[in-house]
Amino acid sequence: MTISEGDTVRIEYVGRLEDGSVFDTSDKVLAETEGLLDDNPDRSFAPFTLEVGEDDVIPGLTEALIGMEDGEQKTVTIPPEKAYGEHTDERIAEYERDTFEEMLGGREATVGTEVETEQGLPGEVTAVEDDTVTVDFNHELAGETLEFDIEVVSVK
Repeated sequence: MTISEGDTVRIEYVGRLEDGSVFDTSDKVLAETEGLLDDNPDRSFAPFTLEVGEDDVIPGLTEALIGMEDGEQKTVTIPPEKAYGEHTDERIAEYERDTFEEMLGGREATVGTEVETEQGLPGEVTAVEDDTVTVDFNHELAGETLEFDIEVVSVK
């Protein structure tokens, strides 16, 4: 069955950056080899199920899946504009340190602290100065060209 919009699809996948490093996979053995289990010890590594066209995945992956068939495999390269967008300065915010630490419930801000806005936008503290805190709200893969090895496990 050829994949089209609205189909429910299960895929095995490996996502790599241009340098070949693996940033995500459905393969538990590969995840362990690449050190991804350390960051996600409770994650279940299994085929990923999505409904094509429902914004479950980045646009470039959806486009790659359309027209594939059950059992088919391919490797696709996805530019930033069809993945997580370009890294932009507009998504970097600076806060007064005292105010920011109050928002953290009195915790001290440190570089690497992950935060989330009331609207659910995730960010990471990238700089802490005496009076200010800088938070980057760009997706961690913004600006990256991604490569995916995809295998279609099933199509419904």
